[in-house]
Amino acid sequence: MTTHFSTIIVGGGLSGLTVAHKLRQQDPEHKLLVLEKNGATGGVIRTHREKGFITEIGPHGFLDNCNESKDILRETGLDKEAVKAPLIEFVRYVYLRGKLQLIPQTPLKISMAPLIPWKDKFRAVSEIFRPPLAGEPTVAKWVDYRFGSAMLPYIDAVFTGTYAGDFDKLKIDAVMPGVRALEKEHGSVIKGVFAKMMANRKSGTKKKISMPAMTSFPTGMSRLPERLTEQLTEGKDLLLNCGVSAVAKTESGWQVETEQGVFTADTLVLATPTNVALKFLRGVSDTMPMTSIPETWIGTVVFGFGPGVTIPPGFGYLTPEVEKRFTLGSLFSSNMFPGRAPENHVVFETLIGGRRHPERLELPKEELVAKALADVKEILKIDQEPVYTTVLQSDGGIPQLEEGYPELLEWRDEVVRSNHGLHICGFGWEGIGLNDMMKAGTKVAKAIIDATDSTTSDAEVKKIYF
Repeated sequence: MTTHFSTIIVGGGLSGLTVAHKLRQQDPEHKLLVLEKNGATGGVIRTHREKGFITEIGPHGFLDNCNESKDILRETGLDKEAVKAPLIEFVRYVYLRGKLQLIPQTPLKISMAPLIPWKDKFRAVSEIFRPPLAGEPTVAKWVDYRFGSAMLPYIDAVFTGTYAGDFDKLKIDAVMPGVRALEKEHGSVIKGVFAKMMANRKSGTKKKISMPAMTSFPTGMSRLPERLTEQLTEGKDLLLNCGVSAVAKTESGWQVETEQGVFTADTLVLATPTNVALKFLRGVSDTMPMTSIPETWIGTVVFGFGPGVTIPPGFGYLTPEVEKRFTLGSLFSSNMFPGRAPENHVVFETLIGGRRHPERLELPKEELVAKALADVKEILKIDQEPVYTTVLQSDGGIPQLEEGYPELLEWRDEVVRSNHGLHICGFGWEGIGLNDMMKAGTKVAKAIIDATDSTTSDAEVKKIYF
């Protein structure tokens, strides 16, 4: 096959597939090659189907509040296949003080709910009088300082659900740079939010207050990479089972050494998880601030129950560390999307491990299932035995945005600026959500077409959803 391309994309996960899709959308004749080390594309997105139950090994969906993601669904026709679970219609829970605490759907209802005492609510509002916290504090330290300790279990639950992380290690500047920027610019987060609202009103861009919906597909999340892959031809612009051993800059572009030969390109996109990209970049830059970032893994114990068992309405629940439970929480899959369980059955996916308890994933399978089942039976008041059980674990770790991550992003941007034709995106760069990856992939494709760099954009203020 031809060995020189306009663009080589290392990584056939969602980021790489997005770059390929967008390049073809903007330039159908663009000569590109996607290199994927595994036998299938999709990266961390994998769906498990067995005995009528549909569950996810990786992400369970993405919110429909990202324009780049909406564009991809429309361009691929997936907007006609998508199934949605609106957050406004589905409650969420945090297991706290020995029971499921319902989290209302809107900020006003949350503020009025008896989740914390009124004195702690007033403490949270007093945030407007606290100056910005200096340095790079952890999420826990920052929240405690700005809003008070009563908020910590709920914020712990948020970051358990998002990163399976430890909020005593995750850095606020890394996981919520937009919110941190508001604090620094306006003196407080609340002041910053109001200033942003007033600016939008004055500019005529006031948005209607609404809540997004969780989006997936009837056959599971793997449908997204499957559809994007359908636009590629294996052996021509897609090589599977093609691990990359090294990348190097040449006088005219880039060279990529793989298990299937050496390829060259004018432009190189590293669309891989952060730590994989850092291995390749050792030969590109000698000023790397760190050689890797921490990762964590979670296991999923799936429980399917037959007639007679009901689960609470809504998406599921999360358990903060203070409760000392064995599980991190459960996702009520059969509540969220239709067809996830046989008729008159329910299925939910219970999460184990994470940054704080990786040792639990080393337990024998039987003990892991038994401990998880005992936990969910007590929490959900179930007295029957499951009719279906399986244990799932992703091969990919979840990047943890901890000490030094903001500096790493700055270094990444400098490497991109200093090396013409190099672009870096993927799982862990600028976020770990599917929307983050589609947004970054879209930005990289545009930069390639426009012959510009693809450095970090202004920090986005992301809303928190349990």
